[in-house]
Amino acid sequence: MKQLLLKVWLSRGWLARLLWPIAQLHGLAVRLRLALYRSGFLKSERFGVPVIVVGNVVAGGAGKTPLVMALVKHLQAQGFAPGVISRGYGRSGQESLEVRPVTPVVASGDEPALIQRATGAPVFVATQRTEALRALLKAYPATDVVVCDDGLQHYALQRDIEIAVFDDRGVGNGWLQPAGPLREPWPERRSHGLDLLLHTGQKPAFEGFSSSRELVDYAVAADGSQIALAALHGRGLVALAGIANPEAFFDMLRARGLTLQKTIALPDHHDFDSFDFSAYAGQTLLCTEKDAVKLFGTLQPGGLQLLAVPLAFSPEPAFFAALDALLTRRLSARISPLPSQHGNQTT
Repeated sequence: MKQLLLKVWLSRGWLARLLWPIAQLHGLAVRLRLALYRSGFLKSERFGVPVIVVGNVVAGGAGKTPLVMALVKHLQAQGFAPGVISRGYGRSGQESLEVRPVTPVVASGDEPALIQRATGAPVFVATQRTEALRALLKAYPATDVVVCDDGLQHYALQRDIEIAVFDDRGVGNGWLQPAGPLREPWPERRSHGLDLLLHTGQKPAFEGFSSSRELVDYAVAADGSQIALAALHGRGLVALAGIANPEAFFDMLRARGLTLQKTIALPDHHDFDSFDFSAYAGQTLLCTEKDAVKLFGTLQPGGLQLLAVPLAFSPEPAFFAALDALLTRRLSARISPLPSQHGNQTT
């Protein structure tokens, strides 16, 4: 056993090994916090509708927002009236706020704005997701299921179904932050309430449901008009992305046969306040839908053609079948207050 631990230790980088003691303290804090919520020492609220939480065990974007939009559309197609709650990462205010088509993105956050525009469902943001849910149900009492964008670790909100999203990083080096990417201990967290695991990458690191991600065959301008990607073949294009993995967007554009003369990789949730568009006057600039909710409202230099290329994200049918079965059972029982031993549905 000691030799195995030494082998695992040496397989990590020197910085991870240096931060390992801090990561161990992080793990103790995470376990203690969860225990306090599950014992009732810390308050956790249950509401009158089923709550589906979509989140990450690993830090960073892995495809939560595309999944939330796919879930909402699926629920709508099943006859439900879903609503969405989110913290609204990067937004300027702290108050509970309904995200409307006219809400400034700086006030709502880019992902809630994208979800609202893509689904038409009511979306509320607040620092505390319980506040967002309370405001949602007050404004839309007919809401019969709620999807929480992120929030696996927000134990103040009780939930009925937990979905963890993973990309090709899997669980990284398997260590907790800051020595690794994990927010919670793994695989320990898997046995404490996770119902569904969805992989959004091409090479799943462990069992779970799969999904497909590819760009649609057209791009969209600010006025809603569309242009076929095939019509952009042969042009020297500029592509930018302020998402967790910009290179994935660039690779998908190239896979569509587009020639990228220049790529601009920006930090996730980039605000573009200081971005100089004048350098690209007269060119065609491609961006993600998430970037477009901010960029389409900015003043562009003459001759710049700014286009967003939507993502087609599709979990495998078995994922939705498992979700529907879980939701039916939860609607019947409504029992599973916090991350608890209510079983996994991962195959």
